[in-house]
This record gives sequence, structure tokens and C-alpha cells, in this order.
Amino acid sequence: MEQYIGSDHILQKRQQYFYPCTSHFYRTPPQIVKGDMQYLYDHENRRYTDFFAGVSVVACGHCNPEIVRRTEEQLRTLQHTCTIYLTQPNVDLAQRMAEVLPGDLKRSFFVNSGSEANEGALLLARLHTGKRGFIALEQGLHGRTYLTMSMTGLRMWRTDPQLEADRSVTFIPRPYERGMSGEEAAQRSLAALKKVLDEKGGDIAAMIAEPIQGNAGIIVPPAGYFAEVKALLEQYGVLLIADEIQTGFGRTGEMFAIDRYGVQPDIITMAKALGNGVPVAAFATTDEIAASFNRPSASTFGGNPVSAVTAMAVLDYIESHQLVQRSRELGDVLQQGLRDLAVRFPEVITEVRGAGLMIGAELFGEDTSRGAALVDEVLEHMKDKGYIIGKNGVDRNVLAFQPPLVITEEDIAGMLTALEETLRSITC
Repeated sequence: MEQYIGSDHILQKRQQYFYPCTSHFYRTPPQIVKGDMQYLYDHENRRYTDFFAGVSVVACGHCNPEIVRRTEEQLRTLQHTCTIYLTQPNVDLAQRMAEVLPGDLKRSFFVNSGSEANEGALLLARLHTGKRGFIALEQGLHGRTYLTMSMTGLRMWRTDPQLEADRSVTFIPRPYERGMSGEEAAQRSLAALKKVLDEKGGDIAAMIAEPIQGNAGIIVPPAGYFAEVKALLEQYGVLLIADEIQTGFGRTGEMFAIDRYGVQPDIITMAKALGNGVPVAAFATTDEIAASFNRPSASTFGGNPVSAVTAMAVLDYIESHQLVQRSRELGDVLQQGLRDLAVRFPEVITEVRGAGLMIGAELFGEDTSRGAALVDEVLEHMKDKGYIIGKNGVDRNVLAFQPPLVITEEDIAGMLTALEETLRSITC
């Protein structure tokens, strides 16, 4: 154990060498040193069942041996070239992606991160339409590059105060509002969309949206929402970009969350789970739209042999282990368990929402500052009981459950028991 410096020394080094914007969970954070499928271990060999998966990244589990084996083989064979040279892994991955993407989305451009994927998708929309403007949903999160941050409505992630001067982005209400029915909130959003299109449609290139908003509190739009959005956009020649960075690859009980709505976006972006921890991302589109991206472009590391082989191993594992179906079935178990807790603690858990293994439990929705404080208490107690869960929401008062898709029903049962004990002990 002497090889590990421990949490206190890590915090000291972070304070000395990191930017002050870097934060962490927990009053007494553990030093995480090992991962094994749905489990994490600290420097004192304490085991934690992971219900956050690095914010939906390790969908196939930490250090998944089937995936790691193929990554290691590629590392020993050919680690890096760029797309200016011919290699097989990235074209094989592009072909494999075309098999799982919605509808006739077929062409993929590989990059390194979700921010870069969204940036590329927005550029593609401008190139294809010849128009400049964009529409985004309030409280969405799309990245930390300048353009993607401009599209981000979640105020805590709009880091640059100069963003307010960017007039190329118009925000509309998301299809959710506390105190409104889902249908009322959807109609409010659609009416705002139509108004923007009527006024500015001639200069709008695309609308970007998360099919399920993640960091904004796991907000699931009503069933018909995106079909109506797509129909309105098509009337004005405006593209729909589905941001599947957090929701893609089985997380919501479908391969992509937009599949839940029976809608094919014009462009789709993906990252996180695609590499299961190895940086790889992409934006994909149809033959027709891809043809507009014909000026020279490349990504130095995007689609390198190691990331491409890893991503193919991820797709193979998702298929062979039926993780999409598993997410749907175990998500029902987890969501029902949380709803049962909401019945037992109605004054604390005000709403449970989500799809598949992407579920949020909002605490004290009418008093969000109290809810945010309680979320931090819950996270601390659950960590001490051996469970890692997340938090999100506009006011940071939502418990986030986004475990690796290899989680078991026994893991879920144990977590729910620990959560009930925690709620009972800190709310009495």
C-alpha cells in the first residue's frame, strides 16, 4: 500500500498544480486505484459498487477483460497514425457504426471527445445549409469548446461571460417544467420553436438537443415531442442534431435514445461509452449531408488504431452480452425500486425519472437548496457504505444513477437497501 500517496496528498497536489475550476465529490474522497467491471477499489482495498460509471462512460464495465485484451493487442501492433495514412481499424469501425446508427446515417468522422464531436456536427450543419444560426434547449449541455459552450443552456457550464454576446444561438424552453404536465411543457417548447422558425428560420442551420437531458437532471421528453420537432424543422430546412454523448450505446434501453422517439436525426454525435474509457468520439450523418463537408479536415488522434479497435470491441461486447436489453430490464428494476423509496419518503424524493439505466431521483423539488445539501449528504453516506452514485440537475439536487450496464440485480438490491438506510438515518 506504500505505493499509493493517499487522498490527502492527491488533494494537496491538485491544489498546487490544477486550475481552481477543478472540483471533486465528497468531503473525504477516496483515492481510486483499481476498477473491475461494476466495482471500484481505493488505496486501502475498499470496494465500491459504481452507480455512476464515470458519467455514463464505462458502460461495459471497468477494465473489461474482453475489451482490454483487444486494446492491448493493438497497442503492441500499431499505436498511432493519422487518417492521412491507410489503416484498417478505422474503416472497419466506420462500417460497424453504420450497422447500428439510426436509419440511413452512414458516414462517420472520428474525433476524441464529445465536445469535439458536437463542434464538428455544428460545423457540418453550417457547411450543408449555408446558414449560421442555431437553436438549443434551455438547460442543455453540449461541451466546453467555444461553440458548444455557446449552445449550452446550463448556466454552471457557460464558463465564459462573453458568451452572452453570441447572437447566433437561440434558446427555447425544454419540454419540462415543475408544476406542468409533460404535454403542457412539450407544447410550450414547440410553440417557442415555431416562433423562432417563423422569425429566423431563413438563417437557422440546425437545432441541437440531447434526447434525454443528462446534467440538467435526467429530463425525458414526452413520447411525441421529437417527431413534432423534426416535422417543424423540416418545413424550414433546419437540421436536427441528436447529442447522444451521454445517452448513446444502450444507456437508455435503446442503442440510441433518439430511437425511443421513432425519429432519425440528420446528424448524431457520440462519445463516452463508445470507448469505454478510451478517448474516442464521432459525429455521423447521411451520404447527402456528408457530401457538404468536402474541404480538407482531419483529427490527429481521432480514429487512431487503438481507439478504433477498442470501440469495435465495445460494440461487439454490447451485442454479444445483450447490454441494450439488459439496460432496459434492469432499468425497470432500478426505477421501480426508487419509486418505492419515493413512496416511503414522499417529503424527500419528489420525482423519479429516466429511461433504461439512466435514472434521476430529485430531492426536495420545492426547496432545491435543501435538496442539493441533502444530495451531498447522501453521496457521502453512500460512499461510506460502498456505493458510488452521482448528482446532477439545474440546482444539483438530483441523485444520478448511471451504472455500468453490466450491473446485476443483486447490486441494485444492495444499493437500494443502503439508500433506504441512508435516507432514514439523515432525514429523521
